[in-house]
Amino acid sequence: MTEPVDARVAVYIDFDNIVISRYDQVNGRGHFHRDKVRSFAPEGDRRPKADRSEEATKVEQATVDISAVLDYASSFGSIVISRAYADWSVPVNSSYRRQLMDRAVDLVQLFPAVASMKNGADIRLSIDVVEDLFRLDDLTHVVIVAGDSDYIPLAQRAKRLGRYVVGIGVAGSTSKHLAAACDEFADYDALLTMEEEEPRVIEAAVVAAAEEVVEAAAAKTPDKTAEKASARKRGPKRTDAATPDESPAAEPEPESASSVEPPTSRRAQQAAQQAASNLLVRALRLGHAKDDQEWLGSSNVKNQMLRMDPSFQESALGYKSFTDFVQSRGNLVELQEDGQVRRLRLRPSSPFVA
Repeated sequence: MTEPVDARVAVYIDFDNIVISRYDQVNGRGHFHRDKVRSFAPEGDRRPKADRSEEATKVEQATVDISAVLDYASSFGSIVISRAYADWSVPVNSSYRRQLMDRAVDLVQLFPAVASMKNGADIRLSIDVVEDLFRLDDLTHVVIVAGDSDYIPLAQRAKRLGRYVVGIGVAGSTSKHLAAACDEFADYDALLTMEEEEPRVIEAAVVAAAEEVVEAAAAKTPDKTAEKASARKRGPKRTDAATPDESPAAEPEPESASSVEPPTSRRAQQAAQQAASNLLVRALRLGHAKDDQEWLGSSNVKNQMLRMDPSFQESALGYKSFTDFVQSRGNLVELQEDGQVRRLRLRPSSPFVA
């Protein structure tokens, strides 16, 4: 099935499967159950890293980056369904709830019915997928985030119903037969290469870009504070109707909120500009990696940014157009204009280029 222009994506995550697979990948096969970490809540350990237990360190090192998964899924089209299946009463799972809810993922609660703690996510997930496919004719893509071979019949049925099936799994815990049953399969580690380098260079590149934007905006704003101080020194203007003795007492004019920008406002502006730069870079990295193209269409990049963060608005950041927004990030992004056609790419010298 060829990918349609107006694609609608449904994402289904066997969350226990991914968390366990990632932990075993980092710490050794079978260690998730051997280390008994289901009851450990990473966010509950507030001690410095040097003082944390070996258990806490292992769980932290095996943290799953949900944003990397959802960003990749959004590259196929608009995500209209996203569900994660797990026992959310388990502390190691519940620590992800805020991250998932921030990305508008529905949390499906599955209580284990047997002593082995197996929650039957594969059956519930498969039933939901088939029901959605028959109920919603406009679904074009099905993204299955799991590596279990139990999902092979589901992938085959979704393909038979004319949907483009994408699988995402953790290396070492993914059935090769499941990968073969999908139209496309992505390794979780490959998705991380699009995300994990950013924190190491964000202070040097994205923050610098944000500060330049805020400084440029401040330079365009007239210094009203100096003007008001000068006016107070000159005193009130005299009118013909009043004599020196009858002149009313000069009342100091209150300074407006925009006259002196509070530090918190400046920090908020820098944070907003930094987040926007980060979003732009993530969208470009994803586009370069997925399409293997040097230059990406400007409108395609903006659409990808909106799929990743629907709240993005260049006008709210002080720009008249998306092109103006991109041009302000010249140290990160290169813009190519050919008449009405505009293309973007990460600068070859940018630390974000893999």
